Amino acid sequence: MKISEFQKLIDELYGKRDKKRGLDRTALWLMEEVGELAEAVRKRDKELAEEEVADVIAWTVSVANLMGIDVEKAVKKKYPGKCPRCNSIPCMCPKEPDSNLDFDHDPD
Repeated sequence: MKISEFQKLIDELYGKRDKKRGLDRTALWLMEEVGELAEAVRKRDKELAEEEVADVIAWTVSVANLMGIDVEKAVKKKYPGKCPRCNSIPCMCPKEPDSNLDFDHDPD
C-alpha cells in the first residue's frame, strides 16, 4: 500500500470522527500512542510494539489529514532518497551527542 492510499483509507475510516474531535485532541491521542509504543519498546514486547507502531502511524496520518498535509509528498520532500542533513547514503552525520537520559535504567 502506498502512503497516499493509507492516508485516504484513514480519512475514509476516521475522518468524520477526527474532525469532530479536532486537531488538538487528535494530537493528544497521537502522544498517547507514542507513549504506548515507548512502553512496548521498554518491555521489548515485539508483538505489542508492532501494534503500537501501526497506531502511531495511523494517528500521525489523522493529524496530517486535519492539517491538510499530503504525507507522501511531505515524506518525499523531507527524505529525498538520502539523508536530509548530510545528503549521503548511508547517513554520514556526526555521532549523536550523548544524552542525559538513562535508557538502560528500568524504572519499574
